[in-house]
Amino acid sequence: DVRVVEPMFNNYGGVMTFGGEIVTIKCFEDNSFVKDMAAKPGKGRVLVVDGGGSLRRALLGDKIAENAMKNGWAGFIIYGCIRDVDDIAGFDIGVQALGANPLKTDKKGIGESGIALTFGGVTFRQGEYVYADNNGIVVSTKSLV
Repeated sequence: DVRVVEPMFNNYGGVMTFGGEIVTIKCFEDNSFVKDMAAKPGKGRVLVVDGGGSLRRALLGDKIAENAMKNGWAGFIIYGCIRDVDDIAGFDIGVQALGANPLKTDKKGIGESGIALTFGGVTFRQGEYVYADNNGIVVSTKSLV
């Protein structure tokens, strides 16, 4: 079962082709959960973040992206914005997001993890797999590599 995400994402990371097992976070204009998860061992997984499509705040910046890279995350799919795009482009990690915004998020510790997320016409479930490149993003119930 392979699903194709609607074309709305831009590639920002230094790795243009990435994929792996999905870990989910849902948050809105608060990247506390993203920061906390990026600090944990990534084991080649991809952090899929449902930021509600907000273009008002950046859910990922250079420090969190660099930390995630050092901790073995393959990448991020962010239904929202990121910042520090020039620095992130130099990191050995995949990042796709809707756009860029220099404004940081609030830090209230509000969010959820491990839940099913729906955006871009598909549902992302923790434990399934996601693959992203310049052609788009696909989600699969099983590993394709």
